Amino acid sequence: MTLRVLAGGRARSGNRPGLLVTGAAEITTFAGGVRRGAGQDEAAVLTGGRPELAMFDGRIVAVGTHDEVQRRLAAEGLTDERRFTTLDARGGTVTPGLIDPHTHLLFAGTREAELRLRQRGAGYLEVLAAGGGILATVARTREASEEQLAEHGRHWLDQMLTRGVTTVEAKSGYGLDRATELRLLEVAARLGAEGPVEVVPTFLGAHAVPAEFRDRPEPAEAYLRSVLRDQLPAVAAQGRARFCDVFCEAGVFTADQSRRLLVEAQRLGLEPRLHADELEPSGGAELAAELGAASADHLAAPSREGVAALARAAAGEAPVVATVLPATSLFLMTEHGAPARTFIERGIPVALGTDFNPGTSPTPNLPLVLSLAVLRLGLTPTQALAAVTINAAQALHLAETHGSLEVGKQGDLVVWDVPGHELIPYWLGADLVRAVVKQGQVVLARG
Repeated sequence: MTLRVLAGGRARSGNRPGLLVTGAAEITTFAGGVRRGAGQDEAAVLTGGRPELAMFDGRIVAVGTHDEVQRRLAAEGLTDERRFTTLDARGGTVTPGLIDPHTHLLFAGTREAELRLRQRGAGYLEVLAAGGGILATVARTREASEEQLAEHGRHWLDQMLTRGVTTVEAKSGYGLDRATELRLLEVAARLGAEGPVEVVPTFLGAHAVPAEFRDRPEPAEAYLRSVLRDQLPAVAAQGRARFCDVFCEAGVFTADQSRRLLVEAQRLGLEPRLHADELEPSGGAELAAELGAASADHLAAPSREGVAALARAAAGEAPVVATVLPATSLFLMTEHGAPARTFIERGIPVALGTDFNPGTSPTPNLPLVLSLAVLRLGLTPTQALAAVTINAAQALHLAETHGSLEVGKQGDLVVWDVPGHELIPYWLGADLVRAVVKQGQVVLARG
C-alpha cells in the first residue's frame, strides 16, 4: 500500500467540488450533539441500505442509505455525477475526523534523559524544580526560529494526519516570555492556514515559572503579574489565540492565581480552559465549573467537590468537558489515571487528548490513546470514540460545525480499514487509516 498526503488539502479535483463516499460497511455519525452520561455510549451508526455520505463545497449535504442520499441530492439540485468525485470505502468504517483537544504542538528539543530520572523515582515537580521538565524545553524553544518551529510543527501534524486527526488544539507555553509566546501562537495559526490539519491556538503563558523569576520573592506571583501586564495584552492584540490556559496545580499556580488570569483573559476576549488537578487536588475542577471553562484537562486527581462541580455544570447548556490524557499517566509511570468512568456516570462529558509534548507524553497517536482509554480507564470503544469526535469538538467549542457527520457540518471524516468502529481501539497500535477527508477533500489516501 502507498501513502499519499496531499499538501494543503485545499486543491480540488478538476471542476468537482463534491465528494461521494460509498461502499462503507458502517458510517458512525455521532449525530445529535455532545455526549454525556449514558449518551456517551451512543454512536448513531448506519449499516443497512448501503450507507453513503455526500459533501459539496466542504460541507456535508447528505448522509444515510443510498436511496436517502440520492433523494437528498435531488432535492438540492446536485444530481449531476460529473460534479462529484467518488471515494470507495471498500467495506471499511467511516467516522468523523478525529479531534485532538490537548496538544503542546510546538517546541524545540527532546527530554529523553527524564525517563531515567523517573525510573529512579523522581516526580514531576522534582524534575521541574531542578531546572528540567518544562524549563529545559523553554530554553531550547526560545532559541528556535519561526521557520524551525514551523518545520517541526509540519512534521508532527503529518504524523497526526496519518492517524486520522483533522483538527488539533495547539498550546503555546514553551516561551514564558512575550516574544516567544507570540511566535509560538503565530506559527500555530500559520500551520492551520496551510492545512490540511486545522489548528486551534491556545495561549499557555502560565505553564511554569521561568528561570529568571525563580530567585524573586514569591516567584509564581511575580511571574503571574508579568503575564497579566506584558504577555496577555499582547496576545489579545495579536488575535491568534482563541483560548487562555493555565497550569493550576500545587507548586505551579494556585486556583486564586489561575482565576485572576482567566478572568482577565475573558475580559480581553479569550475563552478559558485549565490544566487541572493533574498531580493532586488543586481546586482546578471547581474553578473550571465556576468560570464556565470550555474544558478542564488532566483531572487525574480531582477532589469530590471538583467532580460535583463539574457534574452540576454538565447539567446545564454549556458543560465543562473533562479532557483526560491517559498517555500522560502512562508515560509518567503513575499507577492511576483520571476517573473517567466516574465522570461519565456523573453525566460529565469526557474527551480524550494526546497531550503531545516532549517530556510527559511524546506521542502524536490519538488512536493509541483510544486504546489506552479502553484498557486503563474502562471506557467502552464507543465512549472513547465519542471522546475524540463530538466531545472533543465541544472541548474546543466547535461542536456546531465539527465532530459529527450531519448535514450542514464541515466535511471532515476518516475511512478506517475495519468493518466496525469498535475495532478501532481493539487493534492496539495498528495503522488502520485508509483515507482522510478534510473540508470535503481527500487529503490522505492509501492505495
